[in-house]
Amino acid sequence: MGAYYTRDNGGGGYYSSSSLLFYGAFSGLGLVGLYMLLTGSGEQFAVGEFLLSVSPYMWSLLGISLCVGLSVGGAAWGIFITGASLVGAGVHAPRIVTKNLISIIFCEVVAIYGLIMAIVFTAKLSDDTQTISSSEAYYKGFALFWAGLTTGLCNLVCGITVGVSGSSAALADAQDGQLFVKVLVIEIFGSIIGLFGLIVGLLVSGKGV
Repeated sequence: MGAYYTRDNGGGGYYSSSSLLFYGAFSGLGLVGLYMLLTGSGEQFAVGEFLLSVSPYMWSLLGISLCVGLSVGGAAWGIFITGASLVGAGVHAPRIVTKNLISIIFCEVVAIYGLIMAIVFTAKLSDDTQTISSSEAYYKGFALFWAGLTTGLCNLVCGITVGVSGSSAALADAQDGQLFVKVLVIEIFGSIIGLFGLIVGLLVSGKGV
């Protein structure tokens, strides 16, 4: 990503293109909201009406998709970070390759967490289309959506955490073999984040049954 250098009161700072895109989108939404408010059409932006206009099955399936997608994305990101360092350091210290594969396994487990939770969430879906507009159906749809989103985000962060710590473990092991176990402990604690998301997802989705 590109970076832009700006000066303010004699100082300087860098803003990435992603930060500028975020600020631009946020400012654009603010201007649109202000325009609707000043022109008397603010009631058109009705969040509650939008939530109820979408099918509860759509919310459920969206939550399941986010659960799988974010989990697999976190696992892939972690494997990318760890694998790059492992291959690079393994050229100079081939002894580290075999035992540092455990970092790759930890990253892959994150994707398995998301797949397992998606199967659990799918089992909670109902085929009864007669009660699709009932309050119970919307409650279950929102519960599965937020459960899937929570699980996916936790697994995404978990995959990145395990990837960064696994990369550090490989580089540290290449320099000193005694450091591997110490860094591995940190990696194990990072992988527990995915379990937290899994447990919270089960608790939230359980309320929607």
